[in-house]
Amino acid sequence: MKKISKAINTIFLLVVTLFSYQLIAQNTSDSIDTFINAKMTQLQIPGIQLAIIKNGKLDKLTNYGFASIEHKVPTNSKTTFSINSMTKAFVGVAVMQLQEQGKLNVNNPISSYISDIPENWKSITIKQLLSNVSGLPNNIDEREQVLGGGLESKNWETVKKLPMEFKPGEKFSYNQTGYYILGRIINSLSGKDFTQFIEENQFKPSNMVSTRFGDSSDIIPNNSNSYSTIFNDGGKWINDGKLHNSYTSFPLFFRTATGIISTSEDLSKWLISLQEGKLLKNKESINQMFTTTKLNNGEIGGFNKLTNGYALGWPTVEREEHPAVAPVGGMRSTLFVYPKDSLSIVVLTNLQGSNPEWFVDEIAGYYFPDMKVKNGFGLSKNLKLLRQNLIKNKYQNPYNVYRKLYQANQNYSLKEDEVNTWGYQLLEQNKKNEALQVFKLNTLLFPKSWNVYDSYGEILETLGNRKEAIINYRKSLELNPDNTNARKYLDDKK
Repeated sequence: MKKISKAINTIFLLVVTLFSYQLIAQNTSDSIDTFINAKMTQLQIPGIQLAIIKNGKLDKLTNYGFASIEHKVPTNSKTTFSINSMTKAFVGVAVMQLQEQGKLNVNNPISSYISDIPENWKSITIKQLLSNVSGLPNNIDEREQVLGGGLESKNWETVKKLPMEFKPGEKFSYNQTGYYILGRIINSLSGKDFTQFIEENQFKPSNMVSTRFGDSSDIIPNNSNSYSTIFNDGGKWINDGKLHNSYTSFPLFFRTATGIISTSEDLSKWLISLQEGKLLKNKESINQMFTTTKLNNGEIGGFNKLTNGYALGWPTVEREEHPAVAPVGGMRSTLFVYPKDSLSIVVLTNLQGSNPEWFVDEIAGYYFPDMKVKNGFGLSKNLKLLRQNLIKNKYQNPYNVYRKLYQANQNYSLKEDEVNTWGYQLLEQNKKNEALQVFKLNTLLFPKSWNVYDSYGEILETLGNRKEAIINYRKSLELNPDNTNARKYLDDKK
C-alpha cells in the first residue's frame, strides 16, 4: 500500500512539475507577446514575425499584425519578408562551404580567384571583403542607388575607376562592391550562379520551402507589403511620421548583398541546420565565420555601439555578457544568435526604420532576466556599480555615492552620454524619481555640458517643477545659445 501511495505521490509531483513548467513557458510567451505588441504600437510596425530557438529547438513561432494594411491581410507563418542585407550571412556560409571543399581560403587575396581587377585591389583578401574592411570604392551612390543604371557591366567598369577609400584593413566601412566580387567568386568556383549554389546548399538542406531570391518587381505568393515613414518628394527624402508603401529593386548581380526573401520559420530551420552541422561540417568553420575581424591596429569596427563588430558576413555584438552574432537587414529585420546561451531570436518586420536589433535583447531577457534593461543590462561596468550602490541607498544623495566609489578607486569614471541614456531608460520604466536623481547627478559630474541641464530641465518639467526646469533650461542656453529645444521651452513659458 505504501509503495502504491509513494508511486501516486511521485506521479502527482511529476504532473505538478510539468504543469508548472508549462505555466512558466506560457507566462514567458504571454510576456513576450505583450512586449511585442507594445513595440508595434510605439514604432508603428504593421506586421512582425517572431521565432525563438532554445537549445536547438524551435521554442516560439508567432505572427503579429498585418502583412498588408490596405487589404487587411494578417501576418501568418507563410508570410514572406525581404531580409535585405541579412543575405550577407548566407554568403558567409557559402564561402565557408567552398573553403571546406578546398576550393578557396578566406585569407587568400582575391587576385587568386578573379583577374579583371585594378592593381591596387589585388592584395585584398576574401576575409576583408566579407568583413567590410576592404577599402574598396562602393558600387552604390549616396542615395543607395546602384551605379551604372543597374547594368552589371557599367557598374563594374564604373567602380573600378574609382579611388580606394582607405588602405585594406585600416577601418570598417560598409561596402557592397565586396559582395558583388564574392558573388563572382562563388559563380566561378562552384560552376553555377551564386543564387543556385545557395539554394542547393542552404535552402534545400534546411527545407526552407518559402525562401527565395527576389525583390518588389517579382510576384511572390504570401509576400508582405513593405512600409516606411520616409518618402521621396521630387528627389528630396521626407519623414512625415506616416506610413507609406516602400519598394525595392535589386539587380540580379547585386543580390549577394541584399536579395533574399524568407520567413522567420525558414530562418529558424536554417539556423538549426547550421547548428547541427548540416551546412558546415566542421565546427571550426562556424567559429571562424563568427569571429570578429580585427583591423590593422588590433581594434574592431562595426555599425554602432550595439553591432560594434563584423565577422565573415555576420555583424557581431562584442561584449562581456551575452555576446552575439547579429545579421541585420533593411533597418527592419534581424536575427541574433547568442552562442554562449544556446538561444537564437529572429524578428522580421515590414517597416523600414523599425530597427528591431535594438529590442531583441529585451526579448532574450524573458529567458535570461539579467538581459533586461530594467535590471541594468547594457550599462557599463562602472555604471552598473553605481546603480547597485544607488539601489542600496534608495537613490538618496547620488553624488555622495559616486564620490565614495571614486575615492575607493581613482580610475573610476563615468561618461556623460551613458549617464544621460540611463536616465531616459529609467524614465521609460516610469521610475521618474530615480531618473530625476540620475539627471541631477549628471549636472554635478559634467557642469560645463549644456545637454545635461537640458535633460534635467526636461524631467523637472515632467514632474511639475517648472521653476527649477526654467533655471536649468536657462543654464543650458547660456552654455549653448544654439540649443533650440531650450529656447523654445523658455519662449513658450513667457
